[in-house]
Amino acid sequence: MLNRNYKKITDRVHKEGSQSNRILKHMQEGYGITPITALQNYGCFRLAAVVFDLKREGHNIKTTIVRENEKKFARYKLIPGV
Repeated sequence: MLNRNYKKITDRVHKEGSQSNRILKHMQEGYGITPITALQNYGCFRLAAVVFDLKREGHNIKTTIVRENEKKFARYKLIPGV
């Protein structure tokens, strides 16, 4: 069960031009996003938290763990039409 205040919180967080809206638009355009991309393009230090909120709003976002140059990070991609 969602917290009663959740809608109020997400309404405030997802104002036009907000980081989360810009990140959602990025994914709606068919692009995946990683923490470094979110930081460089949107100034977002907490991409996992933004994705968590977007998932709670009902967006179907797939998480893939990527290993590159001995580093491990998440890549998120919106699954359209679900």
